[in-house]
Amino acid sequence: MVEGWALKPFNRSDVVNQPAASPTLDTLFQRTLARQPQALALRDPLNKARVTGHQPRQLTYAEADTAIEALSAHFVQSGLPANAVIAVQMPNTIEFVLTVLAAHRAGLVVAVLPLLWRHAELTAALNRTAARAIVTMSKVDGVSYADLAMHAAAEAFSIRQVYGFGTDLPEGMASLDEVMAQPPGLTRAVIQDGRKAALISFDVTAEGFRPVPRPHFSLIAGGLAMSLEADIKQGARLMAAFTPMSFAGLASSLVLWLVSGGTLALHHPFEGEVLEQQINEQECDVLVAPAQLALRLGANDLAARMPTLRNVIGLWRAPEQVAASDAWVAPHAPLTDVYLFGEAGLFGARRGEDGMPVAVMPGPHGAPREQAGASIAGEVMLTPKGTLGLRGPMVPIAAYAQPQDETLTAQPARDYVDTGYAARLDRPSGAVCITSPPSGMMAVGGYRFLSNDLQEWARRLGQGALLTALPDRLAGHRLAGRAQDNARAREALGELGLNPLMVEAFRDRGGPA
Repeated sequence: MVEGWALKPFNRSDVVNQPAASPTLDTLFQRTLARQPQALALRDPLNKARVTGHQPRQLTYAEADTAIEALSAHFVQSGLPANAVIAVQMPNTIEFVLTVLAAHRAGLVVAVLPLLWRHAELTAALNRTAARAIVTMSKVDGVSYADLAMHAAAEAFSIRQVYGFGTDLPEGMASLDEVMAQPPGLTRAVIQDGRKAALISFDVTAEGFRPVPRPHFSLIAGGLAMSLEADIKQGARLMAAFTPMSFAGLASSLVLWLVSGGTLALHHPFEGEVLEQQINEQECDVLVAPAQLALRLGANDLAARMPTLRNVIGLWRAPEQVAASDAWVAPHAPLTDVYLFGEAGLFGARRGEDGMPVAVMPGPHGAPREQAGASIAGEVMLTPKGTLGLRGPMVPIAAYAQPQDETLTAQPARDYVDTGYAARLDRPSGAVCITSPPSGMMAVGGYRFLSNDLQEWARRLGQGALLTALPDRLAGHRLAGRAQDNARAREALGELGLNPLMVEAFRDRGGPA
């Protein structure tokens, strides 16, 4: 017995044959596994040795299933009860995919922690979610993430297990590479129900740091919205070059792969030559990447340089920039713009033959858009505040609900999430125009934070220090700092456990001012 759970030999029928309201991610994986066990499932980044120190590898569905089963059994035998939260901070490699699916097979909830986070943010997330375990990689791009996880776990009283992939793991961290090298152990039967909690991601809103839980069906809805709008074929060979530590990252890689039943190739962002080499060598036909990167590739003779591509999905972390973007000039591989609104939700719109972004109309949006009676993927609306609202199966309305004030007259609960993005209707066409991001918010790549934080950290650095955010077309904003001693400023911010983006804002710059 382990914490009240009876251990028994794992029987696949315990999972597959249970009635379910809707499928889970593991259900989708096992459907493809049963149909084509020897088909290629997963491929590592070609530059994995540089990123993590591990050599790249590839797995069939059967091989991936064996690894998932071994990890799942280990999580159970380590004493993690069903519905416990397991935090994951990992690069875009095969180990990440295996860990997520293994956690779900063991009945756990996965909390994804962005790689840019450091001690302060990790500790806050672990404590807010009462995580029972954390999984990481020993090193990523030369940074010891194993040490970061151990220090954060020491200040999170709920953590009972710390797991790692890679070599030179610190004392007290269990090696999951050794687990996968052994035959799978005993596990527990888990009812596969898409309504069960699957994911916790983290958003930053005007009210502050916010965990956002989601069930399986909400994750699957996000992946299906992209798959149907972009017309991804069954058996597609996907190349995912977008960090997976968010709802959009998971939906555009893991879920897109599971609903297509093809092959998922991973690229840890970003090395352009390596990405191009991997797409060509592995004959990928679908590319998922940040939209600005996709546009840059498309403008540089994409048909000649990457002839196997037949579909490109561009993810916009700054959706207000879509309307002003350049035309797509690679007609052999149509571009689908995917508008991302933090962790609240997303929607996609495939560009027309002229290569320009298409109008986004308010109301329900289905996929494909031109097909009458198409399934509803979600709904776009304007709120009374002049901001963009979202609702639909992927939108976690409860996570963004405003706290009720008992001193005021009770208001009916909202059935939508206000994204905070300013929007208006174009009078001639009636289309929705997204004009600006939420006020008081800054975004540097996939990292969002309150603008007030910049002033607070600058004050801690002493008189004469400045930390500011400058507009950036690719990343939304970029950070710049100035202090009397930049090296000392970096050291002080690092000691406070701040994100490295803020630390590196004070890097010394050579050349003339």
